[in-house]
Amino acid sequence: MSLNLEQYVSEFTAQNINGEHLLQLDGSKLKALGMTSSQDRTIIKRKLKEMKASLEKARKAQEKMEKQREKLRKREQEQLQRRSRKTDKCSSDATEGTNEQ
Repeated sequence: MSLNLEQYVSEFTAQNINGEHLLQLDGSKLKALGMTSSQDRTIIKRKLKEMKASLEKARKAQEKMEKQREKLRKREQEQLQRRSRKTDKCSSDATEGTNEQ
């Protein structure tokens, strides 16, 4: 509708074309859905291309964030392990010192 192609809404709805299906459509599938105007198909295909690019960009950004989170988790875990080893060593040293006295 935002592309001024309301005339196709009923056919898309009747064919259960949702967002996921929409991204899979190409020129021949659009034509089969009753989109006879090549200009209308071009508009839709251009918009679909933009949407796919946006989705890919968002997916890559999400992956990058997940990698950064994983790095942080690993760093934090390494720091905890180092602290734990330090604490264990200090307690061990203290116990040895007590035993020597």
